Amino acid sequence: MPNEEILTIALSKGRIFEQAMPLLQAAGIRALDDPEHSRKLILDTDDVRVKLVIIRASDVPTYVQYGAADLGVAGKDVLLEHGGDGLYEPLDLRIARCRLMVAGKPGSGLDTCIDGQGRRRLRIATKYVACAERYFAAKGQQVEIIKLYGSMELAPLVGLADLIVDLVESGNTLKANGLVPLERICDISSRLVVNKASWKMKHDHITHLLAALRDAVEHPDTDQPMPS
Repeated sequence: MPNEEILTIALSKGRIFEQAMPLLQAAGIRALDDPEHSRKLILDTDDVRVKLVIIRASDVPTYVQYGAADLGVAGKDVLLEHGGDGLYEPLDLRIARCRLMVAGKPGSGLDTCIDGQGRRRLRIATKYVACAERYFAAKGQQVEIIKLYGSMELAPLVGLADLIVDLVESGNTLKANGLVPLERICDISSRLVVNKASWKMKHDHITHLLAALRDAVEHPDTDQPMPS
């Protein structure tokens, strides 16, 4: 089969893979290996025209933008950080839902950081630097962004930052560390993204898959309910 007839879909391990697979299965695509138990980074499927590429979640938009993958599934948080250049975003898959929030200690907030010289800039710890900068700029608030890659909740506890910007699903991790959500920046879910060149070159194949995925999203199997 000619290479141009093969669609490559970029996915990340974990929650997105687990929640995306029922939708792909509804579209007739089943992975022949489980990425949690396989060392393979390119997975065959039972549709010989489709392969899955398993990569880091933050890399999905880059692989799709540069055509290393035709399509991908990425969280809206990742897409907001990436900027969406070179991508179409035709479908909200309504999976891996959560919220991008400002959080901190109870009673803290955007107007609570005042020192002996008067108001000072808030320090915000986050890995979502672009999202945080846009959010606080829109509020007219000057802040200092501290980029972290993990353990965001620790930053306010040890005085590294006043607040954090992070994804919140249940809020249990915040609560366990004595923090509370303060402001919602936006709701997050995973989206199907498509390389612009692939959209033109493999239009029929992609639109067929897109229609099947859209139907699966709109009419989920009752035996496999979509997450609320």
